[in-house]
Amino acid sequence: MGMLSLPGFLSCGKKKDFSLTNEKDAHSSDSDENTERGNWSSKGDYLLSMVGYAVGLGNVWRFPYLTYQNGGGAFLIPYTLMLALAGLPLFFMECSLGQFASLGPVSVWRILPLFQGVGITMVIISAFVTIYYNVIIAYALYYLFASFQKVLPWSDCFSWADEFCSKTRIISDCNATLGGEIVHANLSVITSYNLTCLNGTINYKPVQFPSEQYWNKVALQRSSGLDETGTIVWYLALCLLLSWIIVAAALFKGIKSSGKVVYFTALFPYVILLILLVRGATLEGALDGIEYYIGSQSNITKLMEAEVWKDAATQIFYSLSVAWGGLVALSSYNKFHNNCYSDAILVCVTNCVTSVFAGFAIFSILGHMAFVSKRPVSEVVDSGFDLAFVAYPEALSKLPVSPLWSFLFFFMLLLLGLDSQFASIETLTTTIQDISPRVMKKLRVPVTLGLCAVLFLLGLVCVTQAGIYWVNLIDHFCAGWGILISAVLEIIGIVYIYGGNRFIEDIEMMIGKKSCMFWMWWRLCWFFITPVLLMAILVWSLITFSRPTYGSVSYPNWGTAVGWCMIIFCVIWIPVVAIVKILKAEGSLVQRIVSCCRPAANWGPYLECHRGERYSHVVDSKKQREHEIPTVSAAVY
Repeated sequence: MGMLSLPGFLSCGKKKDFSLTNEKDAHSSDSDENTERGNWSSKGDYLLSMVGYAVGLGNVWRFPYLTYQNGGGAFLIPYTLMLALAGLPLFFMECSLGQFASLGPVSVWRILPLFQGVGITMVIISAFVTIYYNVIIAYALYYLFASFQKVLPWSDCFSWADEFCSKTRIISDCNATLGGEIVHANLSVITSYNLTCLNGTINYKPVQFPSEQYWNKVALQRSSGLDETGTIVWYLALCLLLSWIIVAAALFKGIKSSGKVVYFTALFPYVILLILLVRGATLEGALDGIEYYIGSQSNITKLMEAEVWKDAATQIFYSLSVAWGGLVALSSYNKFHNNCYSDAILVCVTNCVTSVFAGFAIFSILGHMAFVSKRPVSEVVDSGFDLAFVAYPEALSKLPVSPLWSFLFFFMLLLLGLDSQFASIETLTTTIQDISPRVMKKLRVPVTLGLCAVLFLLGLVCVTQAGIYWVNLIDHFCAGWGILISAVLEIIGIVYIYGGNRFIEDIEMMIGKKSCMFWMWWRLCWFFITPVLLMAILVWSLITFSRPTYGSVSYPNWGTAVGWCMIIFCVIWIPVVAIVKILKAEGSLVQRIVSCCRPAANWGPYLECHRGERYSHVVDSKKQREHEIPTVSAAVY
């Protein structure tokens, strides 16, 4: 049966306003192609938002360490291959999916109703991650404010330090030659007899550097474990509140406001990285650090180890932020004929080049720290929190005008974190908008502020004295398997159930007809290589699972159980939604499953003028609601 023609549409995306209130949403403007959902004000807004989302803290505090650990420059070989085989294909798929349907990560599963739970899982995981990610931003804010002092508070063992605090390593005992014999003696004996310790036999007293004690004793006021919650650390709570205020202020008009903010937050970190690199390269010992990172220490034989390839694939996967829902959400605000292919390549390449570039800035200064403290570079290199809040601050404290360099570094961390946070919150608000567009049209600002307030309250547990354990726990469980499971189901669902060739035809509706040779690589990746790699990473992660720890602190059994509950809560929606969809369908069990594996009647381009012959049958649910016309069934096939 053909669709009934409805009045109101004047041109693509422009329609008469039948409402009496004539309310406008700050998220959209009259110049937008899609006046209901809104579009990016310019291509630059979108690209910088995508770069800001993909380039995050992991580029600075994880990639350089992985490169050093996995063979130096040789690690770039598996890293680049994994970008081409796993990262870029998924990135391109998600950008195309969001742009084609102009829908967020939940509603976009009209493409395959049986798998709508995958979209819900992505959104819930993004919500969990926003809670602890803003806590890390709060840490950066605290250190940023602490840098406004003539002497950095972690530069020496001040009143907060204990007897184990020391700026230098203290020799405990060693072997020495006495009367032609090798003897083992403590430092006092060695000194009294004026002996020299033999190389490789020196043992040092267990000491902690000032930056480590400052991080644990002052910044975190860290308790003994998850069992000891302690009190809320008030200054971290204030920094957390400030970080949420910044996020809310940037997003109060949705993409129209955040798209302007990213011109600063996405670009200025590159300026700071360049400044840190230039300063680091002029320091003594910088070359030693760079050689450890990517120079003469490169070990090509490392490529024979499976762990190296797993690390490369995992880093690419998480660095590009695929399967979090954010790429679909941000791309859903593109104009229909935007070239999402070139965008995907540009953003992915920028992300990887940034990682390599950041490594030089990090290792040049760590090399100088090793030189000053007379330690090997391997002893000052670290990753994650220990790099960002212990090792690098320690290195910066040894530079002339150290407060300036400290301010720049933590300001860079702040900006890198905020960019990713903007996109994560936009993922949540986009989901709300797709579910209830009228609510977001009238109440976008209150909804955005309310969402940020709720997430702030949920994050307070992460700024208690046991807060760092909660941050580590959420990261260990939620940011791991759930994302991998979502990615595997996403690519299987779109390629093998919806149809990879049909999806390619959808993309060609946006970017134009391409040759078979053009699609050969993407077909090879989508149909075989990428799903196999993702499955391999998922299985490897399950096999090598270990109980969460923070440093030497083990988690109690109930803490591990809470972690399992979090990940189960994230992924349980995949089978639950699938079962609900099947129960609501009609026919025999097989017919119901087949029905749920077909696109919904309203799947297709959001605007009528973009649908063409292939999607001329699409049921426009919004038109039917506004004009109270019953749903008209249309055969999808």
